[in-house]
Amino acid sequence: MAAAQSPTALKWWFAVEMRRMREAQPEERRISREDAARATKGSVQGIGHIEAGRSLPKPLELDKLLELYGQTERAEFFQDLRDRAKRGKDWWIGFGPSVRSYFNLFLGLESSSPQIEGWDALLPPGLFQTPDYAEGVIRAGYADVPAETGTGIRQLVDLRMARQREVLERDHPAKVWRVIDEAALRRVVVSSEVTTAQLHHLAELAERPNVDVQVVPLDAGAHTGTEGTFTLLSAPPELENYPGCVYVETLVKGYYYEELEEITRYRNALTRLRVQATKPEDSPAFIRQLAKDL
Repeated sequence: MAAAQSPTALKWWFAVEMRRMREAQPEERRISREDAARATKGSVQGIGHIEAGRSLPKPLELDKLLELYGQTERAEFFQDLRDRAKRGKDWWIGFGPSVRSYFNLFLGLESSSPQIEGWDALLPPGLFQTPDYAEGVIRAGYADVPAETGTGIRQLVDLRMARQREVLERDHPAKVWRVIDEAALRRVVVSSEVTTAQLHHLAELAERPNVDVQVVPLDAGAHTGTEGTFTLLSAPPELENYPGCVYVETLVKGYYYEELEEITRYRNALTRLRVQATKPEDSPAFIRQLAKDL
């Protein structure tokens, strides 16, 4: 799990694994939070905090929980995961108020996930935006936010560029696969010059070995992406009970869907979009033609 460095992501994954191990017990020996609290001589609230990622168990508590769940053979793995979640520092700490509280987890998962996939209905994803294009997008998105909130536009642009370095430029970069609506690429942001530069940048990224870009053409008609943008974030294979999660953002909050049924619905929608979209190898030429049209 060498790529996973974010303590926030590690704590989240630890919490999800602990909850899933408890809930995965056979019907005849179903284990409640009350049972887990008795085994650790703790409280139900304490078990809830562990399973929500708000706290980590002490070493002895962890041993008791793994024994209760019949997972003692994974003790070394979970002790290591716990220790790594306790130390270190998330890369975005220095950006302070620029990071909305609900976005912390996304930044941790994004910079730690081996594979990031998703659908972009309105704009190229933040990971692919140039500085000038990103500034135009952010200025428009924060038009009604009072200046006294302390959230500077320049700092938000810098945060977006830092995200790109953390995901695309790390030693073992993530596999990033995005499907983008053609209408999103035709939308002029700031100016035709800025948008043209954005399209050329996107075409260059699409030629990287770890990046796949597909474009759903306008003539594809109605499709499964009409509900809006979403991102699927995977986890290291060592987390055998964690299928990943889906992130969806609104104007005021981010939502994380982690139930298998929910993830499957989003993945099926993305699969259908890929069928309607350009092939990854054809996308750079398609995008450059859009730039010429501008």
